[in-house]
Amino acid sequence: MNIPQTTPQSGISKLLCIMERLRDPQTGCPWDITQTFASIAPYTIEEAYEVADAIERGDMADLEGELGDLLLQVVFHARIAEEAGDFSFDSVAEAISAKMIARHPHVFGAEPGKTAEQQNRDWEAQKARERAARGETRTLDGVAMGLPGLLRAMKLQKRLARVGFDWDNSAQVVDKIAEEARELAEASAAMDTDAIEDEMGDLLFAMANLARHLGVDPEAAIRRTNAKVSRRFGAVEDALAAEGRDVRAATLDEMEAHWIAAKTREKTQS
Repeated sequence: MNIPQTTPQSGISKLLCIMERLRDPQTGCPWDITQTFASIAPYTIEEAYEVADAIERGDMADLEGELGDLLLQVVFHARIAEEAGDFSFDSVAEAISAKMIARHPHVFGAEPGKTAEQQNRDWEAQKARERAARGETRTLDGVAMGLPGLLRAMKLQKRLARVGFDWDNSAQVVDKIAEEARELAEASAAMDTDAIEDEMGDLLFAMANLARHLGVDPEAAIRRTNAKVSRRFGAVEDALAAEGRDVRAATLDEMEAHWIAAKTREKTQS
């Protein structure tokens, strides 16, 4: 099989041909040949996160590469499906094109001049029709199980809010968080492993609810804190290394002192 040469129009065609070659049962790559939807799904999720990471860092060169990695995942899944006679990359592209046209009648149809608010209402109505066509008639049907926990919690809560099942204000959610924290403490004191996991889930769900009420993306918030912890503990290790010491030999009080110093420097510089 010849691989098309790169031209301004041939990028997708070349990638599709490369994947077909990799999956060839006789001459392909042994690893690629054995892959399934399930086996590459974790890589698909990982590549999506790496795209988000490149965006967060503002690294356009890295973003270009990560988008390519994510596109490869789409091509990989589509190739496996085509081999099974289920669908193809072209049908995937056609389906999403049709969906975008249907969801944007103010751009592609006879409904120009819509406000952003009207557009959002119509978008939700169109998605509801699509869910109904798939037999998803209940409020929480169709919220993907594979989403990160906090993100899925947010999506479930938004669906519930649309039908009026929601707190009136964030203060009520804060009270709920306090209640869930007490219940978690009680389960912990009783050393009830099952109850601890259950109550921890309830607390995290309530925290995601508070984030929604405050207009905060909980996944973005935890990523920000993770980055902050990594940055500050790196400063702790650097400070100890400058003293000729290894972090594993330092006391908690010594690490805490360097942590506070790193935190103070950040606040001074911001």
